[in-house]
Amino acid sequence: MDIFVARQPIFTKNEHIFAFELLYRDSDTNAFPIIDGDLATLEVLTHSFLTIGINNLVGDKLCFINFTENLLDNTVLGKIPPKRIVVEVLEDIPITPSLIQKLKNIKKLGFLLALDDFILHKNINLYDELFSLVNFIKVDFILSKPSERQVIERIVKKNYPHVVLLAEKVETREEFYHAKEAGYGLFQGYFFAKPEIIKGTEIPANMAQYFRIISLLNNKDSSIEKVAEEIERDVSLSFKVLKIINSPAARKKYKIRSIKQAVVMLGLEELSHWLYVLLLRESKANSKGSGMALIEASLFRAKFCELLAKKQFLQNSSEYFLVGLFSLIDTLLHRKMSHLLQGLPLTDEVIETLSGSRTPMTLFLELSVACDEVRWNDMIEGAETMGIDHATLNKYYLEARSWAMDIIG
Repeated sequence: MDIFVARQPIFTKNEHIFAFELLYRDSDTNAFPIIDGDLATLEVLTHSFLTIGINNLVGDKLCFINFTENLLDNTVLGKIPPKRIVVEVLEDIPITPSLIQKLKNIKKLGFLLALDDFILHKNINLYDELFSLVNFIKVDFILSKPSERQVIERIVKKNYPHVVLLAEKVETREEFYHAKEAGYGLFQGYFFAKPEIIKGTEIPANMAQYFRIISLLNNKDSSIEKVAEEIERDVSLSFKVLKIINSPAARKKYKIRSIKQAVVMLGLEELSHWLYVLLLRESKANSKGSGMALIEASLFRAKFCELLAKKQFLQNSSEYFLVGLFSLIDTLLHRKMSHLLQGLPLTDEVIETLSGSRTPMTLFLELSVACDEVRWNDMIEGAETMGIDHATLNKYYLEARSWAMDIIG
């Protein structure tokens, strides 16, 4: 399934990129489609952090993301990394004591705040509290009048020097110069760059599996081993977990030898946070993915490689599982394997094997692929090379196939 995110750079006075605004798109058409606002935000979060990868999308820059009133609470914002995101409060959200309290809670979580397309309105007595909380005020240079902008500029300069004014929809150099003279510190608009659409592909998700894992995480008696085992049953989630490991810039890079290690490193709390976001997004999208045959093949290969490794008394059978699990990731995502592996914290041997280099793991993967595709001659030759008799090969085939089919349902 193709997915799309648009990014538009936000520049400093010296025309250096300060951040990007991330925008929802559902095709190559560079326009916001008619879609539920909550779902649009959840899609942007999921695609940016878990599918494309935030570092691939914006490097080490901040991300400005629009949030609807429904999502301005801890149920979502309490479950995503605050260091990378500027929460944009949409212009149609009423300024009420309830909103002020939500923004205070968001600030405590560590997020920066921006007011989107801001215009001053009469008969609102909460501006002092609001301006004290926000870090950026975005002013639309197309929709706002010069007189309206001047009022905002005077108030911010005089009373709220911590607030950075951001001129958006700047379309000419004249407007850029005017905004700089008026005290704006950041700039966004077609004069600098139109939103650029970044395209990716998402692996089909298994909602039932999300529910099972969330249930496990909520059970204090559940073990990390059990949680990891359930994640391994979902190719999409396994891929996303590894993407999370490498996502925040502050986290040290590690090589992952198993999903269990990834769960330990990530922590059950952060894992449950992202699962909640994924489940909420899937529930709102309410759509089924495709490519389940490829998912089943990936699961079969993973289990078959693991069984072969255990048969050979290898201590790192979990790495062999990962080799099989991700052996079709390039086909699933319609991207080059070399590019995908750059974003996954796998060990060198796993990466080399998946890249096509000959390693000790290659024979295991080749035999699992031959069995998956039922190529008899290759199956017999591979089994003989590894010293596996026909009865054991058949046993492993049936066990791996049954395991994969049970998961797919």
